[in-house]
Amino acid sequence: MAPDAEAFDGLWAAIEPVGRDGRTGGYRRFAWTGEDATLREWFAGEAAARRLDLVVDRAGNQWAWWGDPDSAASAGRPGVVVGSHLDSVPDGGAYDGPLGVVSAFAALDLLHARGFEPARPIGVVNFADEEGARFGVACAGSRIITGALDADRARGLRDAGGTTMAEAMSRAGHDPARVGPDPEALRRVGAFVELHVEQGRGLVDLGRPVAVGSSIWPHGRWRLDLTGEANHAGTTRLEDRRDPMLTLASAITTARRAAAARGCVATIGKVHVEPNGVNAIPSAVRAWLDARGPYEPDVRAVVGEVAGAAGGVEAVEESFTPETIFSVELRDRLAALLGGAPVLGTGAGHDAGILAAAGIPTAMLFVRNPTGVSHSPAEHASRDDCLAGVAALARVVEDLTGRVA
Repeated sequence: MAPDAEAFDGLWAAIEPVGRDGRTGGYRRFAWTGEDATLREWFAGEAAARRLDLVVDRAGNQWAWWGDPDSAASAGRPGVVVGSHLDSVPDGGAYDGPLGVVSAFAALDLLHARGFEPARPIGVVNFADEEGARFGVACAGSRIITGALDADRARGLRDAGGTTMAEAMSRAGHDPARVGPDPEALRRVGAFVELHVEQGRGLVDLGRPVAVGSSIWPHGRWRLDLTGEANHAGTTRLEDRRDPMLTLASAITTARRAAAARGCVATIGKVHVEPNGVNAIPSAVRAWLDARGPYEPDVRAVVGEVAGAAGGVEAVEESFTPETIFSVELRDRLAALLGGAPVLGTGAGHDAGILAAAGIPTAMLFVRNPTGVSHSPAEHASRDDCLAGVAALARVVEDLTGRVA
């Protein structure tokens, strides 16, 4: 049986308008906001419609279970989990994250339609705050429950308006006092498979709709605090100015040059300027550097060069994830199961990487993106390729869980 295309369309249509900017077509679905609450309610509703048991862990991640994960974990047969996240970057695309969640529900529907009865529990997860767009730390939900992000640090993170994560959680109805590592949630997961839209052109060049992930490059985010002297833009002589924007410009161009020289990628994509007036020389600039590459020493060398170009300021590390290699056994098993699917690495971070680093057998499936563009309204996947992803995910889940005899 093939996936139900109309049912898939219905799932997609239900969340398509949430957080969408009518002017740009991009999405703003930030953690612990009204848009996030709407998406979490949708997830809970889809779980209820399938009679799945909904569990919210200590970080606010949502888990919908087909079967009892606690009894299965106690018996040494923890569940197989699929899913992704529903939040976005500023003006992000529709597919990054949501495709994995929608496809997970659609894959369960396909298995139900086939009369499949799993021998192990199946879970669908919606990880909270994967993008880190509001509070600055990517994969916060998975980092918290694995202990990779300290609970007190998480609660104290602030958004651009000064609201802490603890305050935002409390307003959204999640008790911030609960935030912390959650070994019980992790104990239920025997394997995690995250389906995601590809964020590059690998599958376009290969002419294939679905690939299996191999690894995630080392990647991180660093903050640069640049100081200057506020003054009048029209009356202050050039030689008398202490303009931190010039220092920022040097850091930006150095990031590009240093990354190219070392086979990495680096971007300064977020900047706060004070006082941010057209006719005022800034007093301070705060900038954020994103750097990634195949080898950690090269990534850190790029960061060092950028910091040097910024006047030798400290590059404050706000998050860093070393290279993550997904389960080789799972990778090879899934590639063979899917008819020799290609195997691709990625420079993008994912919750799958956090769980893999915590010792959970983890794999990823990528669905072709014809534009190769991500974190942008131009991000896309065709309906046929999305359905191919659903079929692949259902086949993977069926293989990993096994059928009740």
